[in-house]
Amino acid sequence: MSARQKILIVDDDNNIAELISLYLTKECYDTLIVNDGDEALKAFETYEPNLILLDLMLPGIDGYQVCREVRTKSNVPIIMLSAKGEIFDKVLGLELGADDYILKPFDSKELVARVKAVLRRYQVPIKEESPTKLEVKLVEFPDLSVNLSNYSVLFNGKSIEMPPKELELLYFLASSPNQVFTREQLLDHIWGYEYMGDTRTVDVHVKRIREKINESPYWNLSTVWGIGYKFEVNE
Repeated sequence: MSARQKILIVDDDNNIAELISLYLTKECYDTLIVNDGDEALKAFETYEPNLILLDLMLPGIDGYQVCREVRTKSNVPIIMLSAKGEIFDKVLGLELGADDYILKPFDSKELVARVKAVLRRYQVPIKEESPTKLEVKLVEFPDLSVNLSNYSVLFNGKSIEMPPKELELLYFLASSPNQVFTREQLLDHIWGYEYMGDTRTVDVHVKRIREKINESPYWNLSTVWGIGYKFEVNE
């Protein structure tokens, strides 16, 4: 029997934290509650969670700083929780490396669905006994290899750390060279119907991809102004 996945809940309101823990425990997750940013960073090291639910407004170190610190060490998925619904706050959270952003007050079923959706994206497929039966999802260019089967990216021969949604977005675009996709299409394909986000989420993830893999003489992740993006291959 596989070990239960562990979720670190970071919220200074213990009543909310206990309620979240109750929802997730019913879904067979293991949970740990901490109430401030310093405790969160210590618990991240010792508890080794599979996912972090992170409130933004914390005493001491706030949620943004916690996210920034965690991202220097790990790609563990982070879902931010906040009563702040401004686009600026959402975009800032995503730029710092959060995988999702949920507004308070939230519906318990939506919270659980978001947790499951994010964790699914971080699960690497298990190889079958016969390698010939395993479908390898791979796109390759002279200096770039994106493997969706084992969630790996090689650029100029070097392995690039990339969270699942960034990798999935890159793979999707690179799988259809020179085809233009609108932000709405990309949001639908990568995040799906479970994600109630806005199209700037796509912009943030494209920006993060570009920071990790520079332009190549063979291809370019191009902006099509007023429409969206395409993976442009140079003939």
